[in-house]
Amino acid sequence: MEEYKIYFEKFKNAILLLIFGIFLFVYLLTKLTPTIQSIFNDNKKYKTQVETYEEKERTLQTVKIQAEKKSKQVDVITKKFYKPIVEGFDTEAVITDQLQDVISILRANMIKARSIDYDYDPEDDSFVANAGDKYHVCRLTLELISDYKAFERFLQDLYKHEHYLDMEAIEITPYQKNKKILLVNMQLKLYAQK
Repeated sequence: MEEYKIYFEKFKNAILLLIFGIFLFVYLLTKLTPTIQSIFNDNKKYKTQVETYEEKERTLQTVKIQAEKKSKQVDVITKKFYKPIVEGFDTEAVITDQLQDVISILRANMIKARSIDYDYDPEDDSFVANAGDKYHVCRLTLELISDYKAFERFLQDLYKHEHYLDMEAIEITPYQKNKKILLVNMQLKLYAQK
């Protein structure tokens, strides 16, 4: 036993230092374990978020490519031709309903019509020349008095009109005595099926 005491006395400091080191290691390990676990959890969350981000980025790129393709495509808005309920009427009778629509749009926008001239089935119209047996055409020559905002709303309403019509020419001249008032000459074609 004495032999061990001698060794113990010789290595007492080293053994105490080793025991202190083990206790310090265990203490630090217990203190650092939650931190290490949170680092691993954060790393795992980061990886899943990066994967989610990359997936969303791919989806975004796909959507951008589809949006570019759609924007490159020409948006053709096809409107239907006006078709009267009763068939067999002449051009004047058939176009009357559409003419009423135009007049109601004028009134709704508080635009005054100085004159409205009618030209039924004009010879220079391509529908009359090529498919005159299928369509009625009426060219309206309108002389209007309006202000800028009312005329803008009028054009928007014509654009939104449910049936096909064609604005051939628009000539706008400000009134000499009051530049806020417009004198408008325009030609508008109304179409209807026979």
